[in-house]
Amino acid sequence: MNGTELARVQRLGLEAEGDGELVRPLAIETPVAIEYNGLGYAVMMATPDRLEDFARGFTLSEGLVDAASKIEAIDVHETVDGWIVRIALPQEAMEPVIARARTRVSESSCGLCGMDNIAEVLRPMPRITARIETTREAIADALRRLHHHQPMGLRTGAMHVAAFCAADGSIVLAAEDVGRHNALDKLIGSMAREGRDAGAGFILLSARCSFELVEKTVRAGCPLLVTISAPTSLAVDRAAQAGLALVALARRDSALVFGDPQGVLALEGEA
Repeated sequence: MNGTELARVQRLGLEAEGDGELVRPLAIETPVAIEYNGLGYAVMMATPDRLEDFARGFTLSEGLVDAASKIEAIDVHETVDGWIVRIALPQEAMEPVIARARTRVSESSCGLCGMDNIAEVLRPMPRITARIETTREAIADALRRLHHHQPMGLRTGAMHVAAFCAADGSIVLAAEDVGRHNALDKLIGSMAREGRDAGAGFILLSARCSFELVEKTVRAGCPLLVTISAPTSLAVDRAAQAGLALVALARRDSALVFGDPQGVLALEGEA
């Protein structure tokens, strides 16, 4: 599967001459329908790349199973209008699927559209139990390296990237998608497929930090989330409730620590 396609466009010079025709890569965005045991659960707008990882990560971050090993099968099918991902779960895992099943179409793939129960949206999260120790230098190193892990984003200018970083800032895995939530689900799914422990490092996102991204990170068991853009108030609140360290507006020269309840960042004694 490919996440980009080419389009012929007309370049328009605005402050200088330079009109002309060129070929520009576009990020592919298409409907992806998710089914569990034949029951329609969600329709997401996503990039049709690494959809098995997306399905695995989505299932885990939705809290439908607590381990990837409980997913019995994933089948991906292309249709005329998009893609269908069929996921097989054991029958005992279907109760929460049936209880929460709804048709959701969301530009940002947040997974909230159609949820009419506020208590369900803000359902309790597990507490973070993993512990790491990292530094400002490690975060800066990860930020410097991030562009090496977003080839489709660099080609199109329209992709988010989610990266899992070791405590020293080295990037272990990364995933891209037009949706920031999808990119994180793909990352979580690929980590589960490779048997990597999310509690052994931190997650770095090229995105605004909404509360859904906080919750996906918490459900993955990762102790630190770093985002390039700012968090919302609910994201900060939910991170604090779960014991998740949250660093946002992370740039080459600075970042803001919105919470570090477990002392993940080793800042004492640093310059």
